[in-house]
Order: sequence, then C-alpha cells, then structure tokens
Amino acid sequence: MNNSFIENHDEDSDHFSSKEYTPIRENAFDKSSEEKIEEIQKHFRSILDILGMDLNDDSLCDTPKRVAKMYVNEIFGGLLPENKPEISTFKNEYRYNQMLIEKDIAVYSTCEHHFLPIIGKAHVAYISNGKVIGLSKINRIVNYYSKRPQVQERLTMQIVNAMKEALGTEDVACVIDAKHLCVNSRGIQDTNCSTITAELSGAFKNHAITRKEFLHYINIKSNL
Repeated sequence: MNNSFIENHDEDSDHFSSKEYTPIRENAFDKSSEEKIEEIQKHFRSILDILGMDLNDDSLCDTPKRVAKMYVNEIFGGLLPENKPEISTFKNEYRYNQMLIEKDIAVYSTCEHHFLPIIGKAHVAYISNGKVIGLSKINRIVNYYSKRPQVQERLTMQIVNAMKEALGTEDVACVIDAKHLCVNSRGIQDTNCSTITAELSGAFKNHAITRKEFLHYINIKSNL
C-alpha cells in the first residue's frame, strides 16, 4: 500500500498541497463520497457483528449507515478537498497594524491513534501585512483542518500555514488547548489533563514582546 501523502503545488487542484501535510494515499480521491459511505457501512457492520451485537435490533440496524455517513460527511469532512473554505481577504484600508486575535475557537477533531475525540479551543492571531481576513473565515480554517484524523501538533501547524498563505504574512500564531479522550477515557483515564500546542511564526516567534502580548491576551502565562 502506498502511504505517501498528496504533494501537489497547483493551487487550482482539488488535491492537498504539500503544505497541508496529512498522511493520505495518492489515490484517496478515486472513490466518490457515496462509494466510501457504502464500503464503510459494510465494514462497520462487520465490526459490530464481530463484537457480538445483534444487528437485527431496532436500535442497531441502521448504526453502520449512520456511522459511515458521519465519518465521510461530518467528522472527517476535512479529508474532502471540496470542503476547503474559500478564504476572502480585504485591503487593510484603516491601516490597523497591531495583532488581531480570534480566541476560544471550538476544536472538534479525532485522534488518529485511537480514533477518539479531541475537544478543545484554538486561539489564532495575525498581524496584517496589507490584508485582513473575515473573522468567520478563521473559524472555518480551524474547523476544516480539525475534521481529519489528526495529531494536535500537525493541526496547529496546518492552521498557521493556511493563515500565512491567505494573508501573505509570516506574522501568524496559533495555540490549541485540548482534551484527548484517548487519554481521558481509556489507558491512564486522566480526566483532568489537557494538551497545549503552539505554532508561532514571524514576529510572534522572533519578538519577545509580541509573543508575551499574545500569550497575555489568551491568558497563558509565560516567562519567555
């Protein structure tokens, strides 16, 4: 099986670019969503059958189809390139040159190691280099990349890379604070802990004052 990721630099392509690294096969888009749903439905029915569940029960008979549709259209909808949000930007006519922060953006993702939920918040900031972005577009970027089998470090980087590409600036930062149910509900079963990841670029990485200001606004203490 070829486990290489899509590497396509054509911005008009329906495929992922190398900047959006996700471990996905080159033939990942050969099947339609309907075909994927049909196949996943069959396989999930087999899993339930192996577990000994009675698939003739009214409560379970439609579960394989529900799960298949949920996987393809909802919680893994970020694997469909056509779902990538259109990122409209505007000229910074008012010449606002300080950081803009969108705090507490909901993150609902799935850990690719155990396929259990990752639930948390993302804080995204940028400093305009002549362009500004519609606020809801930041939420859409977070939502799109969240809806894949993920590791939190990669998700944080993908959000920053998408923002840098849209805005034409290196001055972008993202911090994600999330709970991983693979830790909270299984294994060690520690329900109190959460994971914080950060991707800082441009001024947020290179200038201590800018970095401290950002961390102050999102209420994360730092002595850096």
